[in-house]
Amino acid sequence: MDKNSVYRTNIIGAGEVGSAISVEMDKNSIHKTNSIFWDTKGNDILGATALPFYGSYVSEEKCQLFGDVSGKKMLEIGCGTGHSLQYQGKRKASELWALDLSEKQIEKAKQHLTACGLSAKFICAPMEEECGIPVNYFDFVYSIYAIGWTTDLEGTFCRIASYLKKGGVFIFSWSHPIHKCVAVENNMLAFKKCYFDESWYSVSLGEGTLNLSDRKLSTYVNALSKAGFVIEQMVEESDDEIMKSRDDNSDFAKKAKMLPATFVIKARKL
Repeated sequence: MDKNSVYRTNIIGAGEVGSAISVEMDKNSIHKTNSIFWDTKGNDILGATALPFYGSYVSEEKCQLFGDVSGKKMLEIGCGTGHSLQYQGKRKASELWALDLSEKQIEKAKQHLTACGLSAKFICAPMEEECGIPVNYFDFVYSIYAIGWTTDLEGTFCRIASYLKKGGVFIFSWSHPIHKCVAVENNMLAFKKCYFDESWYSVSLGEGTLNLSDRKLSTYVNALSKAGFVIEQMVEESDDEIMKSRDDNSDFAKKAKMLPATFVIKARKL
């Protein structure tokens, strides 16, 4: 950690939570911290987001970004507990592959898929690194609330492009960057953090510690372009029907009605 680290705003959900400390970007240190987080308290603290939901109020059933996946070869980046793999398996994907930084998450995913009568090929490694995944092989690569953990966005997108067949599709979701800048205070939305600040920070949540960077939306778009993708669709609106069905009057729900909480991008390899 940088000796000159400064405290900064940390926003989780709808409000400011604790303090974040700016840190130097050290890939190995970040991987170690985040793998420990997901090996231990990650699911307890942050829960898990999985298909058919891309985020709190965005669903595949409404957006229909994948379409028919029967007979398709699919790779998930950041598989977590395996529920998105189950979703694709039940929709008759021909092959399921999965990558995750955490051995414990992979263990959970294997157990879950086995209980569902499904199987997948698992690889435990950082998404930025060469790890033996076949190239020009997959019809779909997707990532549900995991891509933002990468320490090298451009490098990760280039690797994902290499895994896909020509014309293959990459779909991913992540917390919308504007969502991480705005908190609810006295029933009003207040900017608490600079949107343009992409520096890395460390946050202590409960008994866990994680490292993240809040990237601008343009950073994701430009990295996709450099990796040889063309964006076909972007979703950032919260689904009113989902919000109404949950009868959610929390500050987070109120915030999601005013600005994006999640963004989803569908891109195709040229």
